[in-house]
Amino acid sequence: MSGLALRNVSKRFGDTPVLDDVSLEIGADELLVVLGPSGCGKSTLLRAIAGLETIDEGQILIDGVRVDRLAPGKRGVAMVFQSYALYPHMSVRENMAFGLINIGTARAEIDRRIAQAAKMLEMEHLLGRRPSELSGGQRQRVAIGRAIVKEPKVFMFDEPLSNLDAALRSRTRQEIAGLHRRIRTAMIFVTHDQTEAMSLADRIVVMNQRRIEQIGTPLEIYASPATEFVATFVGSPAMNILPVAQATADGAFLRVALGDGTQLETSLPASAIKDGALRLGLRPEAVRLCAPGAGDTNATVEFVEFLGDKTHVHLALSRGDRVVALAAAPCTARPGDETGLVLDAAAGHLFGSDGRNLKAAPA
Repeated sequence: MSGLALRNVSKRFGDTPVLDDVSLEIGADELLVVLGPSGCGKSTLLRAIAGLETIDEGQILIDGVRVDRLAPGKRGVAMVFQSYALYPHMSVRENMAFGLINIGTARAEIDRRIAQAAKMLEMEHLLGRRPSELSGGQRQRVAIGRAIVKEPKVFMFDEPLSNLDAALRSRTRQEIAGLHRRIRTAMIFVTHDQTEAMSLADRIVVMNQRRIEQIGTPLEIYASPATEFVATFVGSPAMNILPVAQATADGAFLRVALGDGTQLETSLPASAIKDGALRLGLRPEAVRLCAPGAGDTNATVEFVEFLGDKTHVHLALSRGDRVVALAAAPCTARPGDETGLVLDAAAGHLFGSDGRNLKAAPA
């Protein structure tokens, strides 16, 4: 088996669990993004793979060989940190060569690898400079170059773009995607930024409270969230979540009633009804403005967010629930306006009391 595999990995700091029975596999040429909020365990997972943290249970394998008992330098991984961690008194060339010198790599081989990495990252002209003479983006390139020269089996990025401004983040994302296409080596990219995850990943691992909530392609994660957490964490704005007052079978499909009495037909089969509180999830694109009284319900405009090619309209329903609708530009709605809403429940999701998506539940 090539690539990286984690089998039932758990980690505790004293009595505090930080990873809970994590299992996943990463292909030898896959770019996997680990996405989740601060404190969910994603950076600890990366450090455990790198050998910077020991695991309490489970196994970590690279190309079928167990590595969780090996020293970090023996695992065949390279890590790029958020803080760059460059030696300030060394030139770019010396920073890139330092790790190779420590393991006894021949000078000619070091020079070859540095020249190759510098060309790949378009930074040949920077090799003689020190970190203090570089911009933030250039320092990030050096950190990536230092990882490349190790020729690892697995590259790992721990929120590497957090210190960059918005424009530079976008360009660096493109560079990392291009780098992956060129070297075709397994990469794990940890972030809390869904834009980075959606734009870079072959697959996304969504983590929450020490566990994996869902693994899937960016489209699968967005269109078919396995849980309410995934639904609200991925997407900007987040998915609208509305409490369901009642769910009934209506022919072949499940019909739900909202708190204000609005009746909506879902695309779920009538047999999907279950005991416990239900919540209806609607992406903003499933909520459309119309004339008052002409839709499924009415709402009051609270805030209009103009974003150029589209507009997000924040609204309050009669019972106090709030939703965001996606409106085409130009949008004439203004705060205080009364408007009708069409709610496309057939494109929505129903979440049970356990937070699981009924659409994703096994039959």
